[in-house]
Amino acid sequence: MNAVRGDVEIRIGGRVRRLRLTFGALAEIETLLGVSGFAALGARLPRLSAGELAILLRAGGEEVDAADLPVELATAASAVARAFEAALA
Repeated sequence: MNAVRGDVEIRIGGRVRRLRLTFGALAEIETLLGVSGFAALGARLPRLSAGELAILLRAGGEEVDAADLPVELATAASAVARAFEAALA
């Protein structure tokens, strides 16, 4: 893990995985959620479905497949939030 680059950890499927929010991931997330800009994205994040959250994890840098799930929703949401915080720091 490289905190300077904005890496965060999440345990999925019994393994520690790395997430890093890149510009490409951010663009993919905005497109997926049908929003534009940080304000709209921030307003939409609290209403994510489990499927959207899994896609956000993939967009954030980790491959997550059906065998990896279920991951606790709160754990996944926390990791995505920490990735955003790290990217904006």
